[in-house]
Amino acid sequence: MDLIPVPHQMERATGFLELGDGFGIEAGPGTEGTARWLRATLGAATGLALPPKKGDEYDVLHLSVRPGLDAEGYRLVIAPHGVHLQGGSPAGVFWGAQTLRQLLGPDAFRRAPLPGRTWRLPLTEIRDSPRFRWRGLMLDVARHFMPKDGVLRYLDLMAAHKLNVFHFHLTDDQGWRIEIRKYPRLTEIGSWRARTKFGHRASPLWEEKPHGGYYTQDDIREIVAYAAERHITVVPEIDVPGHSQAAIAAYPELGNTDVITASIKGDTALSVWDTWGISPNVLAPTDNTLRFYEGVFEEVLELFPAEFIHVGGDECLKDQWRQSPAAQERIRELGLKDEDELQAWFIGHFDKWLTARGRRLIGWDEILEGGLAEGAAVSSWRGYAGGVAAARAGHDVVMCPEQQVYLDHRQDAGADEPVPIGYVRTLEDVYRFEPVPSELTPDQARHVLGTQANVWTEVMEDHARVDYQAFPRLAAFAEVAWSRLPAPAERDFAGFERRMAAHYGRLDALGVAYRSPTGPRPWQRRPGVLGRPIDGPPPNR
Repeated sequence: MDLIPVPHQMERATGFLELGDGFGIEAGPGTEGTARWLRATLGAATGLALPPKKGDEYDVLHLSVRPGLDAEGYRLVIAPHGVHLQGGSPAGVFWGAQTLRQLLGPDAFRRAPLPGRTWRLPLTEIRDSPRFRWRGLMLDVARHFMPKDGVLRYLDLMAAHKLNVFHFHLTDDQGWRIEIRKYPRLTEIGSWRARTKFGHRASPLWEEKPHGGYYTQDDIREIVAYAAERHITVVPEIDVPGHSQAAIAAYPELGNTDVITASIKGDTALSVWDTWGISPNVLAPTDNTLRFYEGVFEEVLELFPAEFIHVGGDECLKDQWRQSPAAQERIRELGLKDEDELQAWFIGHFDKWLTARGRRLIGWDEILEGGLAEGAAVSSWRGYAGGVAAARAGHDVVMCPEQQVYLDHRQDAGADEPVPIGYVRTLEDVYRFEPVPSELTPDQARHVLGTQANVWTEVMEDHARVDYQAFPRLAAFAEVAWSRLPAPAERDFAGFERRMAAHYGRLDALGVAYRSPTGPRPWQRRPGVLGRPIDGPPPNR
């Protein structure tokens, strides 16, 4: 039974339960959503109708919520007469259903039945629950837009790996991807750029055609509802005060107009940025900017019911603030020491604003600079240090260190890796990632909500490139996030590789364009496209 993530406890018995046309589902209170999902997915793959049945009949999958189990935990018993799947909550039942699907074999991940296929489940009992409550994937749709059906597909891939937080990176210098009805130019202007750099920012190659797109508010509602059916929370990210050139291009008054930097093509007005890196054009620290983004967040809160709202806060270059007489006057007016405290004031404003509306602010670890508002949480990306500092100060933390779980980093040192970026992070490296820093005390470690893998898409022009960078490493990450693994050096990577041999069949059935263990296939290479590889082992802190 080559399950990924590996369950906490598993006992195998001799024999199998064969599923026939009479096999049905009894859905207890709270499990109706999982029953619908099973009929839609397993029904399509197997050709079985899976009709409603009574609990006293044979050949029944009994679904029930049992509060005594951990909230996201489940107990799966496959016996000769039928199946019992209990969860500590509806989510636990759903995660148990993912395990059930894997036990049916790779063909259970197809969308239509193969002729002559028989379906059977191994007799077994599994008890399982996750290590972390936050098991996340961040997808950047600002640098390269992913159409709605691609986002829904990734939610399905997350669910299949028991990941439960989708961090939706919706705005950046290179594009604004969410409809805000109060400010239509954000999508009319901010969602499109004239051309796109192909490869690393030092590359001489350009794709000379417009690139862009955005999600309507109804698209967002559909994405959020689709995720909720799969017990995935969608955490939106609206970047402030840096990574905001697309917004400034749409509404120039948001920028530092007394020192604004023209685009690299010499235009007198800013356009949506068409290259990579960190734009010097950041939001002006004015009351007008605050009111504007309050209007943005008002609509965001209506669309996303998540507890956390991500405000970015990373890589805010402060040169314009240093050069801007208006920004310097604001620093004096607020009694601040420097530009770092000005950013902290900016973030603190939205922390209070969100708190007053029953939500919590989360941002990248730069929001620690200049002081962090009491209720804010931190996404620790620049290594472990930000997370350690935040947890010691009593802030909740999501661990996503760049050097360990940024899946845009290259997977091998080979010359045929497509657009090689950053350090080599192999499947084994990701499998040996430990989210909780060893220097934290048990009380401090309780502030680690969980962990997240990040996919930045500057060099990923379509979903096949995203697949290549994400998989198979996302499967290893999912096991780290869910399972109670030993210390990194003691983990059984050879055993994981054996289980991955079966998992590749599931990914094949799902149409995932993953990186093969033998290297990139010919059509996955990008010969001649400049990357930015970094040699040597990455820093571990």
